[in-house]
Amino acid sequence: MLYNQEQIKEIIPHRDPFLLIDEIEEYTEKESVVAIKYVTGEEDFFKGHFPGYKVMPGVLILEALAQAGAFIVLNIDEYKNKIAFFAGADEVKWRRQVKPGDILRLCVKVEKFKFGMGIADAAAYVGEEIACSAKIKFAVQK
Repeated sequence: MLYNQEQIKEIIPHRDPFLLIDEIEEYTEKESVVAIKYVTGEEDFFKGHFPGYKVMPGVLILEALAQAGAFIVLNIDEYKNKIAFFAGADEVKWRRQVKPGDILRLCVKVEKFKFGMGIADAAAYVGEEIACSAKIKFAVQK
């Protein structure tokens, strides 16, 4: 582990109950990150999604990927203490349900980043299975 959740909170502005990253496993400055979300089943969203059949909402898997991407750009000196906004997602595919007990590995690689706006290739895995993949777009607060 390179960064724990407390260290992650020094970089990105998300907080409980909406912080969806527990640790950073790999990080290459300005390029890529591998983050981890331990899906415990105690998360607030499981109270209603779905009673009797807990499954992590797909949009929150996508949000977790966006938060991992935010870690990359908000670690750049010029953008420290800013907010990275989710600006869109293309080619989104959900391929596997994420349930309590799963370890979600969030892999994000920046493809383009200029003038505070960018695109990243993102994929969330449980083990070797892809749970979600997307091209995510982001814009950093001015």
